[in-house]
Amino acid sequence: MESFLAQLRKAQKYIFMEYFIVEEGVIWNSVIYDDIGCFLTLPKDYRKQLGEYGIKCMVFNPFRPVLSVIQNNRDHRKITSIDGKIAFTGGMNMADEYANIIEKHGYWKDSAIMVEGKAAWSLTQMFLEMWQLCTKHKECFEDFYPWKNGECPTVTDGFVQPYADSPMDDENVGEHVYMQILNHARDYVYITTPYLIVDDSMISALCLAAKSGVDVRIITSHIWDKVLIHMTTRSYYRELIRGGVKIYEYSKGFIHSKTFVSDDRTATVGTTNLDFRSLYLHFECGVWMVESSAVMQVKEDFLNTLKDCQQIFSDDCWSNPVKEFFQDILRLLAPLL
Repeated sequence: MESFLAQLRKAQKYIFMEYFIVEEGVIWNSVIYDDIGCFLTLPKDYRKQLGEYGIKCMVFNPFRPVLSVIQNNRDHRKITSIDGKIAFTGGMNMADEYANIIEKHGYWKDSAIMVEGKAAWSLTQMFLEMWQLCTKHKECFEDFYPWKNGECPTVTDGFVQPYADSPMDDENVGEHVYMQILNHARDYVYITTPYLIVDDSMISALCLAAKSGVDVRIITSHIWDKVLIHMTTRSYYRELIRGGVKIYEYSKGFIHSKTFVSDDRTATVGTTNLDFRSLYLHFECGVWMVESSAVMQVKEDFLNTLKDCQQIFSDDCWSNPVKEFFQDILRLLAPLL
């Protein structure tokens, strides 16, 4: 968070922010926020309040008290762009628990990534596209391009590719990124996700990788924020463990990270959970990296997190028939959770 705030103070031309959850607190916020994510955390006239400070603000898909499938399509992205030259994304929203200023579910473990140069400009364009969608006003992207008078000076030690996912097309980009990493793994795949509610294709990919000799490990949370989702997550443990996947629960608090890292070569950090909503219904984003020094940082973070986890074994997954039946019902309702 210190690095994030330090970069904000360096802004010269603009700061663009887009978040799912915004909550007034120590971490002050001014963003495009998702109205469902902030439904109980902000005053109704918050957009007007920001306008009085000279801050342009739009609400994505405002909440309407009517039954509509449109309400399922939420803006789950987390983006901050500073002058188009530096950008952040990852799991962290603009609320105090994400920086452990307040304690909500024990220690909050999250992951974010800072990118520079052309990668930052890619995330800036994602923001501008969403801004256009909200305002119905066409923006001239070139007005915000930071290197109009020369080449981008940023160099990298690998390949860095930001990506966006939208429920409005047939491209499940977030799922494809995860599948690509799983299908090309040879030695290991380490995964962190707060929720583990996956379909048959993802279960097959995880188990096939494990059965092929790949060390597949998943860290989820031991302390829950939503009890029904937590129960549904645990219902998948049995078949994944049976397929050779190692499951761990973060016991120090709540893990909100969404990361994959594989073979000391490739990694992704972003906003996409391993659940139905993130993979198919939400607007999401992330950064995919190959042969970058940041890959090893993601791996190191996973291994350090593993020290605060407890491994789940097959014997831990058995429960009474009534609970198992209830979990089966929850799996059928997974798209609604």
